[in-house]
This record gives sequence, structure tokens and C-alpha cells, in this order.
Amino acid sequence: MNGLDRRDFRILTELVADARASQVELAGKIGLSPTACARRIHQLEEAGIIRGYRADLDLPMLGLVTTVMVTITLEKQSEDFLAAFEAAVARCPDVITCHLMSGTDDYHLQVVARDIADFERIHKQHLSRMPGVARIHSSFAMREVVRRAIPETALPR
Repeated sequence: MNGLDRRDFRILTELVADARASQVELAGKIGLSPTACARRIHQLEEAGIIRGYRADLDLPMLGLVTTVMVTITLEKQSEDFLAAFEAAVARCPDVITCHLMSGTDDYHLQVVARDIADFERIHKQHLSRMPGVARIHSSFAMREVVRRAIPETALPR
């Protein structure tokens, strides 16, 4: 897909707001026929711009009330150490996000747990056993203030 036009960005904006909207609903909001809208969505999916559709779950309603921000420092920053750590963290079901960082810490993770005791289990059974870990620092989130799928300024109106 060469370049995105205004209608492509409108489709993306509408899907971020409501990924369950029908193609007829989307087409009406954007000013396209349902067929043209479906074709554009398919092109956005094929280009990898739309990677999937997910449910936005209320984690506390599922009993996951503790969000922990974890910074990890590895013993070494060699390709082998990075690859081994990343493979291990990808297998840890309690990790919501993991980012390779610049600066003093190598990785930032977001972990969700039922409570502090559950996080202790995650720490003992998973985080502290990951290969190459030299230091783990954990901070507990008190509450979520903002959550966006994408910055509002990223998609032109």
C-alpha cells in the first residue's frame, strides 16, 4: 500500500473507536459504499497497518487489580542475551507489554496480577528465572489515568 489518504485515516479512526462497527456503518460515516469500504479495510489489513482486532477488557472486573511496571537490567547486552530474554518474556502469560529500552534499563514490562501475593508468585516463578537478568525493579501502579489505543493526534481528521 503506497500512501494513505484521508478516507483511510477516517477508517482507522473509526475502527480505533469501535472495531465492531459493521462495514455498512463505517461506510456511512466515511462516505463510501460498503464494498469500497471493505476493499480499503482489506488493503489496510494486507499492508499490516491493521494487525488485528481485540476486545478491551476491564481487568479489575476479571480480578486483575494490580498493575506492576517492571524494569529489567540484563547482565550483558549481547544479541544472545537479548534474544534469550525476549524469548522467555514472550512465554510469560502475565506480561502485558515488554519494550526494549535505551538508557540505564534494558527492558520495561507491564505485568498484571490479582494482588501483591500473586505478583510475588510471578516474580519468583517467572521474572527472576529469566535468562541473563541482573536486576529487577518493580513499581506498583496506583490507578490508570489514561489509556488510548493510539494518540489522538496520530490520525488526521
